[in-house]
Amino acid sequence: QVQLQESGPGLVKPSQTLSLTCTVSGGSITSRYYYWNWIRQPPGKGLEWMGSIAYSGSTYYSPSLKSRTSISRDTSKNQFTLQLSSVTPEDTAVYYCARAKGLTVDYDYRGQGTQVTVSS
Repeated sequence: QVQLQESGPGLVKPSQTLSLTCTVSGGSITSRYYYWNWIRQPPGKGLEWMGSIAYSGSTYYSPSLKSRTSISRDTSKNQFTLQLSSVTPEDTAVYYCARAKGLTVDYDYRGQGTQVTVSS
């Protein structure tokens, strides 16, 4: 059973960088052919895919967020990390990490999510 757990600050000030970590257990982030994703859900809106890091280490980003987003990984800890720079209150959302087989939004495992609020 694969488990994903998001961690990071729940409150971030405008213009700062939001940083979240996803810790994976029960499976390796280097296992072929899985992609490890960050997605978010703003209040009252649907899920938004932000980006992925593949088993190979290749990264893929949503065009609308690409200029502000960076995803990296630490294979020794079986973790991957999201950094979102220059945040505004519009970045307030529940942030999830999730696994998919391939570059798809068909996730087979997802973390419980973590609320991040952007406010001064």
